[in-house]
Amino acid sequence: MTLGGLLLLYRVLRGADESALVARLAAAAAVATAAIWAVLQGLDGVGLKQAVDSWASASGAEKRIRFANAETVRWLEWGFQSYFRILLGLTLALFGTAILTGRRVAGWLGWTALAAGVCSVIFGVDVGYSGLASGLQDVLGVAVFVLVLIFAIGVLVTGVRGRSRRHS
Repeated sequence: MTLGGLLLLYRVLRGADESALVARLAAAAAVATAAIWAVLQGLDGVGLKQAVDSWASASGAEKRIRFANAETVRWLEWGFQSYFRILLGLTLALFGTAILTGRRVAGWLGWTALAAGVCSVIFGVDVGYSGLASGLQDVLGVAVFVLVLIFAIGVLVTGVRGRSRRHS
C-alpha cells in the first residue's frame, strides 16, 4: 500500500521540471522495492515455512540435514530483508529529494522522507551484518514507522487541501 501511494505521489512530482528525473528514479526504485518485497514474502512465508515443517517432521540423522536447510533459507531471508530495507530507504530518499527539488509539496515532507530513507538504509545494512535481531533495528524500526506515518499523513493532508482549493 505504501509503495502504491508513492507511485501516486510520483504522478504529482513528475510534472515539476526540477525534480522530474529524480521522481522517475524514485518511481523505478519503488517498483524494484515492491519486486524484492514479493520475493521476500515468498521466501519467508512459503520457503521458510516448508523448510521448518520439513525439519520438524524429520527424525534421526535427517533432522540435522533438514535443520541446516532451514537455517540456509533463514540466512537467505536475512539477505533479502537487508536488500529490501536498503532499497526501501533509497526509494524514500529519492522521493524526499524529488519533493525538495520540485517544491510542489511542502519541503518538510521531503525532509521527513529523506530521514526515513536514511534510517531504513542503516536498518538494512544492520540486517546484513546482524540478522533480524538487534537493538539498533528495534530503534530504527520505530523511527522508520513513525517517519513514514508522518510522511503519509502529510502527503494525504496536502492532497486534500490541494483538491479543496481547486474546487473552491
